[in-house]
Amino acid sequence: MSRDMYRKLAWTGGDPREVAEIVNNLVEGKSNNTGDFSTTQSATTTTIYNERIGYNSVILFTPMDDKAASEMAKMYVQTLNQGSAVIHHDSNAHVCTFKYIVVG
Repeated sequence: MSRDMYRKLAWTGGDPREVAEIVNNLVEGKSNNTGDFSTTQSATTTTIYNERIGYNSVILFTPMDDKAASEMAKMYVQTLNQGSAVIHHDSNAHVCTFKYIVVG
């Protein structure tokens, strides 16, 4: 998945049109804080890497198939680091795919 799909403002700001475009995109839910991952067969953890993850982040998951949906109750963030997180899940004979959003 491509990162930084939506424009960012320069640290020095931007002209009114650039600011309006970026703010309007945010109001419409378009932000650069999403990703996806798949679990590995017979593993109990998966590490996701995203520069937006920090020690105080909240990571919310969306299962992408019925097998992933059945694993949601047993899945949790085991460790948060700067730029990565370890997700704990059951060891399965099948691969589960999730999308996620990082907040904070």
